[in-house]
Amino acid sequence: MDVRIRDMAVGDCDAVAAVRVRGWRSAYAGLMPQSYLDAMSIEEDAARRRAHFSGDDGGRVTHVVAERDGEVVGWGCFGPSRDEGEAPGVCELYALYVLPERVATGVGRALMDELTGRAAAHGFERMQLWVLKENERARRFYGKAGFAPDGAEEPFEVDGVAVPEVRYARALTA
Repeated sequence: MDVRIRDMAVGDCDAVAAVRVRGWRSAYAGLMPQSYLDAMSIEEDAARRRAHFSGDDGGRVTHVVAERDGEVVGWGCFGPSRDEGEAPGVCELYALYVLPERVATGVGRALMDELTGRAAAHGFERMQLWVLKENERARRFYGKAGFAPDGAEEPFEVDGVAVPEVRYARALTA
């Protein structure tokens, strides 16, 4: 089956919220408190997405969705790096999630290819991302996409539990 990548529209917010919440619950099970994952609400996330998506970010964030047979099965976004002191040519992959039943079907790779291609086309020279240190599956995926740890680590806490993150980066080419 072919994957179609397109710009996200405000009408995709419900589907994107489902991808994100279900993605979190699957990817982070055993890595962060289950009570936190269970408390995540698709409806609340969709409302936040609509508010954020319709807000004015100055066009700085690029959101795309992946579709198969007309169904949104993945979502990703990037924008300028949020890390203090980073050069203007550095962007950050803020999110890349796929429905759990679509993991390892090429959707994530298609999203990654689109996002890195668009970032390069926007003039970014380097892309960074933060990933949970213990999320081996995601770290393997990013490694296959050309990313590598750059030595930066950051504490992250969820409901009082430490879930440290490591930063990955790769060069982009137009």
